[in-house]
Amino acid sequence: MLFSVIWQVFSRFILKNPSTITDEISSFSLIWVGLLGAAYATGKHLHLAIDLIPEKVVAKKQNLFDGIVYLSTFLFAFTVMVIGGIRLCQLSFQFGQTSATLEIPLGFIYMVVPISGILICYYSLHTFINNRKLNKA
Repeated sequence: MLFSVIWQVFSRFILKNPSTITDEISSFSLIWVGLLGAAYATGKHLHLAIDLIPEKVVAKKQNLFDGIVYLSTFLFAFTVMVIGGIRLCQLSFQFGQTSATLEIPLGFIYMVVPISGILICYYSLHTFINNRKLNKA
């Protein structure tokens, strides 16, 4: 993404001939980085929703609240991102949607939605199970 933006600035202001593809490359890169970054944040417990509310909950109820948060995250990621993302990719390929400049199938761009959804589901379920094991010990 950084290289495409640098190339865009260079070609526009130095070469006086702006590149036509860098806008789409930057946009698609931002989508992929953002969604995969959300999965990474879930895996590293850096997500804002996971940290902000439990600090205000009484210690006895924090374990229950953590379980609710991780199960809710799992359910959302599974239903919206995995199932909905797969459907989005299917429809995109079915109708032959392509990007305007690069003319690549948008289904490839949309694939990041179910991929990041699967990662978020994995990390949420993994954390939920580990927290349950630690609380029983």
